[in-house]
Amino acid sequence: MQRRAQTNTITLMTHERDRKSLWAVNLGLGINIALAAVKTTFGVIGHSPALLAEGINSTSDVAYYIVASIFMRLANKPADNEHPYGHRQLESIASLVVGAFVVSTAVAVFWDAVDKIWDLSDGNLSTLGSHPLALWVALATVVIKIGLFIYVRRLGRETRNPVVDALAYDHRNDIFSASAASVGIFLGQRGLPWVDPLAGALVALLILRTGIYILRESSVELMDAVPSRDLAEQISKLLKTLPGVEQLEEMQAHRFGPHIVVNLTIGIDGRLTVHAGDAIATKVEALLYHSVPNLRRVHVHYHPADKAHHDMTIEQILAEGRRHLWGDDTQYYDN
Repeated sequence: MQRRAQTNTITLMTHERDRKSLWAVNLGLGINIALAAVKTTFGVIGHSPALLAEGINSTSDVAYYIVASIFMRLANKPADNEHPYGHRQLESIASLVVGAFVVSTAVAVFWDAVDKIWDLSDGNLSTLGSHPLALWVALATVVIKIGLFIYVRRLGRETRNPVVDALAYDHRNDIFSASAASVGIFLGQRGLPWVDPLAGALVALLILRTGIYILRESSVELMDAVPSRDLAEQISKLLKTLPGVEQLEEMQAHRFGPHIVVNLTIGIDGRLTVHAGDAIATKVEALLYHSVPNLRRVHVHYHPADKAHHDMTIEQILAEGRRHLWGDDTQYYDN
């Protein structure tokens, strides 16, 4: 009954997480479609490279928001025989796709801005003459994106979804880029035409910085990186409060998407029956499910406690887990 209740709770939390994640994607998609149309239109007719760069950025946003939405729906597919832990890794792949789109957009925008600056310095383009409405469009974008960043960032913390986090960082990037565009348009309208395309180039660099950050974070997720030491310290402290657990001997953790699977070996009194040992293991599972966020599955192996594993440090506990995975071939792990 206890395990069934835990499963039902996890299912409800997962459903709510998926709902909030899809809402973050769909909200950003709808707003970026509107912003892309408005900024691109006024960037062209208003002769503002900075605002046009913003329009291209929003158009790119629309493209990868659609891709993110598709991947998010695929990630929600239930577990099957080939994917017993589900398809949550697709969230990290979606985040990687978003990062690739962002970097590509940055390169295109930067190249266009540099081309405009070159034409100005070469005398092929004397003035850009940005329309007064271009400035108001850029300022409106700043206000909208501030609201979106605050809201989507909160959803990212609630869902711990790498895609939502990536989209929140993209909204923050848009705040800086739209602000730079606003400054460039303002000064360009006052007789400094070179500032407008220069602002477009700065926008591109900000976009590039965000894209690289998203790619790096997504790669970490795909490599199943887990903060093993922090997790081991947390679990070790929790188990010391649980009667019957005499020692934690090894721990291994595996990530899939936002979720974590933990394998533990604990030492208990060797005089206990198998039934009593199973009861202790069940209590360990219940405690960790309740205390460790995003913990999807716990596997507990128990055997008689011995002096060889008494008072092990966190490093020794993790090293023991690595040795069981890789044996004594030290080329696969750091001592």
